[in-house]
Amino acid sequence: MDAVTPPIPVDDALTVLAAAHREEWAAVVASTARLTGDLDLAEECTQEAFARAVEGWPDRGIPDRPGAWLTTVAANRARDVLRREAALRRRLPLLVTETEAETEVSWYPDDRLRLIFTCCHPAIAREAQVALTLRLVCGVSTGDIAAAFLVPETTMAARITRAKRKIAAARIPFRIPGPEELPARVSVVCEVLHLVFTVGHAPPSGEAIVRADLVDEAIALTRLVHGLLPADRAVTGLLSLMLLTDARRDTRDELLPFQDRSRWDGALIDEGLELLAAATAGPVDRYALAAAIASVHAQAPTWDDTDWARIVDLYGLLARAWPSPVVALNGAVAIGMRDGPAAGLAAVDAVAREPALQRYAYLPAARASFLADLGRWGEAADAYAEAASLAGTLAERERLQAQTADARSRAGCG
Repeated sequence: MDAVTPPIPVDDALTVLAAAHREEWAAVVASTARLTGDLDLAEECTQEAFARAVEGWPDRGIPDRPGAWLTTVAANRARDVLRREAALRRRLPLLVTETEAETEVSWYPDDRLRLIFTCCHPAIAREAQVALTLRLVCGVSTGDIAAAFLVPETTMAARITRAKRKIAAARIPFRIPGPEELPARVSVVCEVLHLVFTVGHAPPSGEAIVRADLVDEAIALTRLVHGLLPADRAVTGLLSLMLLTDARRDTRDELLPFQDRSRWDGALIDEGLELLAAATAGPVDRYALAAAIASVHAQAPTWDDTDWARIVDLYGLLARAWPSPVVALNGAVAIGMRDGPAAGLAAVDAVAREPALQRYAYLPAARASFLADLGRWGEAADAYAEAASLAGTLAERERLQAQTADARSRAGCG
């Protein structure tokens, strides 16, 4: 084992452990899965390694390389289980891994990529792909995943279990697809990573405005895929979109019009713009178009300088490339920013009947904003109140409640 620091206070040890969880969870699960050929056992051993760290690090100190320590503990635990349960050696492994010779010539060795391509295998249902990625790759608890998808925890636990069983029953290989397979497989990985980023950037529940752990993991994994396929425009556009969006993380406690743009991360914006140029060097897809919209915001010196005509045009292209009620709603809001609140309200109302938007807080919030701009304060207050009732995070709910109170005051309702 690595050398360790002297004993430290429990709170300091737990802070380091939380960082290790964010940075190392996926690598430890993936490395252990390659050893065991069993996703359940790999997850159990990884959880035990972190539990041992919680118990031991405050008293015995923190290893110089926490990730290596955790990987070693998980691997040792897995070997103990495999030795005790000799029957596991006689049955077929739950995951198909490369032979030793194949491993030696593997053209990209990162175990986290093996894990994500396994979780995103096309034999697994899309909703299960996302859930399994959040659980195994990102280390998100089953309860939190259930909250993100607005389903009971028991339902989500069953969904994850079915996905693991599917991997075992279908003998899905624990490997990165070869070059001939990647083009057909990478689109699924991009969709899942985009959803992981979205859940982190705009959490559907909880107190945090941003789930930094999920955002950071989504970006890190997308960087890995981009390193694997640097010329793939979809991956490049997705990474650009993530960076241009995440550049505003430190100001997310304010709505976009009121954010202090001097606090935006200029290095991320520059990198995102460079990636966007590569992603748009040929035919563009939905990630490049979404990144282009983010780039317009990123390059506007102030809210008033935003090129709304360009954004409306980009949303029109995005709606054709990726038909979605949320895209349609965002495009309607952009029309209002370009043409005025009356046009915006009409555009929003035109998409308001979409079933997928009925529980989406941004719909009544958008209506409320345009109604307020039109001086229809009573209606704005009702719309803000509806949005507050649908808000997922505490911060969003409190902001909308404050806007409700302000609108009611302006309407003379007390």
